[in-house]
Amino acid sequence: MTESSKFPAKVDQSGAALPFAGLRQEIDRLFNDFGEEFWPQRRGWPTRGLFSRGAAATPAVDVAEKEDAFEITAELPGMEEKDIEVTLSNGGLLIRGEKQAEKEEKKKDYYLSERSYGSFERYFGLPDTVASDKISASFKNGVLTVTLPKTAEAKNGEKKIPVKAA
Repeated sequence: MTESSKFPAKVDQSGAALPFAGLRQEIDRLFNDFGEEFWPQRRGWPTRGLFSRGAAATPAVDVAEKEDAFEITAELPGMEEKDIEVTLSNGGLLIRGEKQAEKEEKKKDYYLSERSYGSFERYFGLPDTVASDKISASFKNGVLTVTLPKTAEAKNGEKKIPVKAA
């Protein structure tokens, strides 16, 4: 390996080499160079406020367009209906959730106590073709399904626009 092809290593206060200290910064810089519009979870419907911490990671979400409605499906394993909040605000749909888990085990020769928690938030800007007063949500077997019915105009599909002479 030539000297010019080596990854530059950082050093600590004593001068000892820290070969991976700058690796994360370089990877973060590389990902940031692409910008937010590059990443799949940001394509299509605009999202904002992606936040995860602890045990609850950002859920996998599918957005599908059907003939008479849009459908958002989110996988939320281990969560219960009471842990999920779906809100319509500022022309968009906000899905929020928080998961908390505690495990305690006492045996003769050991004691185990684990706590994990986390929250997520996903925001979807809604198209004008959604009938916001008819949105519904259901939760079954760890899967949240939000149905966003289309307006009557959107169901008709096409609208012919007359062309006038200038």
